Amino acid sequence: MLNNEDFPEENVEEEANIIVLTDDEGNDVEFEYLDTVEFEGSEYIVLIENTEDADEAVILKIESLDDENETYVGVEDEDVLNSVFKIFKDRYKDDFDFAE
Repeated sequence: MLNNEDFPEENVEEEANIIVLTDDEGNDVEFEYLDTVEFEGSEYIVLIENTEDADEAVILKIESLDDENETYVGVEDEDVLNSVFKIFKDRYKDDFDFAE
């Protein structure tokens, strides 16, 4: 689990990379882009909901439609999710305080 309150303040003040995704009910939800992680030949995007109380990272698989467009697909495999999140945590262990 990633605690939103643990993001360094200087990172929050910088221009945020906001991605708006549409949920299953047709609602737009804003996420802040955190990183892209490559794992076993695929790329995954790591996001966090753009709210004050968000505390969990969202990991989606990136699928390219063509050279200019991509889509994000939910990941059902817990082993893949855990592996991608471990890579992300290792990269940012000095920047964030991860709750176990």
